[in-house]
Amino acid sequence: MKIGIAADHGGYKLKEVIHPWLIKLGHEVIDFGAYKLDNTDDYPDYIIPLAQAVAEQEVERGIAFCGSGVGASVAANKVKGVRAALINDHFSAHQGVEDDDLNILCLGGRVTGSSAAEEYIEAFLKAEFTGAERHVRRLDKVKRLETGD
Repeated sequence: MKIGIAADHGGYKLKEVIHPWLIKLGHEVIDFGAYKLDNTDDYPDYIIPLAQAVAEQEVERGIAFCGSGVGASVAANKVKGVRAALINDHFSAHQGVEDDDLNILCLGGRVTGSSAAEEYIEAFLKAEFTGAERHVRRLDKVKRLETGD
């Protein structure tokens, strides 16, 4: 799978652990930065380009890291076509894809350990949207917010 990743300073260390792990699993990884630890950087500078790449289907899914994961989620969800969520458990990691067609997983580098992150990411990447009528109906209501209908 072609996966995009991005992080600010708060998520940088976790991103740097996850990046080679994803490659080891056989995924193609596009890194949207940060490329060095800079405590003065801003998460939108990295998360928005990742979200745009997901929305434009340049990557199949995205993983966004910041200190708590909250800012990454807020920023990513401002991009039309993105469904991002802060994930802190295994169930939500796969259920978010299965029911809500989640396409960006957000993690907090200051609150999520690397083993937990790997577990959540693996569940997220293995999951598939079910396409059940009730889920499509709900997502259509959300998509109408993006178009103003």
